[in-house]
Amino acid sequence: MNDARTRQILHDFILTRAIEEKMLIYLRQGKISKWFASFGQEALSVAATHALSKDEFMCTMHRNLGAFVSREVPLKRLFAQFQGKAEGYTKGRDRSFHFGAMEHHIVGMISHLGAQLGVACGLALREKLQETGKCVLAFTGDGATSQGDFHEALNVAAVWSLPVVFVVERNYWGLSTPEHQQFIFDSFEQKGPAYGMKTMSFNANNLEEATESFAEAAEYARGEGKPILLEAKTFRLRGHEEASGTKYYPEGMIAEMEKKEPMALLRANPQGWGVTEGWIDEELARAKKVVDGAFHAALDLPDLEYDRDESLADVYAPSSALSEAPEAPRELRFIDAIHDALGEAMRKWPELVLMGQDIADYGGVFKATEGYMTEFGEARVRNTPLCESAIVGTAMGYAIGGGKSMMEMQFADFVTTGFNQIVNNLAKLHWRWGQHVDVVVRMPTGAGVAAGPYHSQSTEAWFTHVPGLKVVYPAYPAEAKALLLASFNDPNPVMFFEHKALYRTVKEEVPSGITSLNLGQAHVQRPGSDLTIVSYGMGVHWAMKLAANNDAAIEVINLRTLVPLDFESVRNSLAKTGRVVVLQEDIAVGGYGEYIASRIARECFELLDAPVELVSSDPTPIPFAAGLEQGFLASARLEDSVQRILDY
Repeated sequence: MNDARTRQILHDFILTRAIEEKMLIYLRQGKISKWFASFGQEALSVAATHALSKDEFMCTMHRNLGAFVSREVPLKRLFAQFQGKAEGYTKGRDRSFHFGAMEHHIVGMISHLGAQLGVACGLALREKLQETGKCVLAFTGDGATSQGDFHEALNVAAVWSLPVVFVVERNYWGLSTPEHQQFIFDSFEQKGPAYGMKTMSFNANNLEEATESFAEAAEYARGEGKPILLEAKTFRLRGHEEASGTKYYPEGMIAEMEKKEPMALLRANPQGWGVTEGWIDEELARAKKVVDGAFHAALDLPDLEYDRDESLADVYAPSSALSEAPEAPRELRFIDAIHDALGEAMRKWPELVLMGQDIADYGGVFKATEGYMTEFGEARVRNTPLCESAIVGTAMGYAIGGGKSMMEMQFADFVTTGFNQIVNNLAKLHWRWGQHVDVVVRMPTGAGVAAGPYHSQSTEAWFTHVPGLKVVYPAYPAEAKALLLASFNDPNPVMFFEHKALYRTVKEEVPSGITSLNLGQAHVQRPGSDLTIVSYGMGVHWAMKLAANNDAAIEVINLRTLVPLDFESVRNSLAKTGRVVVLQEDIAVGGYGEYIASRIARECFELLDAPVELVSSDPTPIPFAAGLEQGFLASARLEDSVQRILDY
């Protein structure tokens, strides 16, 4: 290790310790509201960061202050983040280390701790496909290794040979829970081989040993193009966060571990680093002055006031429309239109990668990707292990790294096992710290195919409730193709719903080449003057069938996109008809139609000549037998409901 690098590592370590000591004072003074201390663990993060190049991504956690220091994140801005000031990385919207800084190649955490590991897989996939020779490093705690995300991410990284350095900070406690109540094994060295993964274990409190071990691990990940699991042994001298305290530690444990913490080890052998203890004291005093100046400069910044317009504007990244002219049409079924859109997208965006179970040589269970592995290669059309959470995280990380990704949920019902990554990570990222995520999640959905309660659910309302997601639900092949291409063009996460019963039952003329429709633009599927039916997906077909066989002039509004919602088209229709039925396949309570009906009642009351009618499926799970399923569905009640409103 050369002298300049040695001094820089020492400088970053001591500065990190200075921040830790000052933060404990500021917390007691009420100048910050919460602190997750890495006091006694600083060597780990500093050593890990110095093992990487500055342009290699890191996925950080609560106690990785040393990574931010070593990446030279400006202290004033860092402290503004801790204080909830506008100059912080999240504009006061999220706390402590819940942020990323792309200019420093840091992707920050969310509170659901294991989620970052899948993101690291995606970042590493991007590096692998770009052939950069770089690795990605991701931290997690030993408590978080009990989560499914840990196992899923390690398995994906191993199966796909991704250059990820997985770092388990083994501090022996998960908040107050001792590790023997988390897992039963002696060392994480026993875990790696189960994934076919090299594993290393070392004393991460020893700055020299940690520096050498992290450097070796990073070189392995880069050189072999494979993941590696590190057990970085340390100890948390402070509480999980300061308010939780440490009373659960056995008596005498902290005193014993204070002898083994990084600063104590450095002071015991300063000559090993070519310095003296006096030099360490001088550096620490100098660092505390720097910290104090930067902290109070941030403290002097004005406090935030809520700006509703700004907050709403930041939920989504700005998007633009596709402008290419379509080519001659040909007749396609719904599934063929989806297949066609995927092929056009793969040709237009070379950075696009498709991920999903059985989508490669098998072509997907619905054949949406059939033939595309042959055309585009297995690097871009990727079979995934059966682990929705890790793959959503991987799709997200790949997009953060500069790519564009699509994940196919084999059935929309299976999204439950990837739910956290979608609603807490994908959806919130741009609003939290301004990072767009170019991800489309395709969701084969809906009943009417006698598939029972686990392959037929309407799940769209789960996601319309979550700010940051766009939700698209086409009813016809041409709009399905155009909307899917528009979704790929949009830099925000899009949940794209495709009704399975429409895949091979509906066909029409679909333009070839690149086509597009604006997200958030409804369509008057059938004009009328007596009553409006507002629906989407399969509901549009139910409405069209009824309208064609009814003497009344029924107008059918095909929403196409649920978020953003084109409510003006609904309002304009009501101005003509004065009567409305909102139709959804989902059950009533919490369904998206309930929101539409509520909004009509609030905003269009003066236009109505009859009550707002909501037609939904029965509030039970979806039955398997075809006759039971037909009785369950909203279509069984649509005609009576429409007639009741017409007769009102």
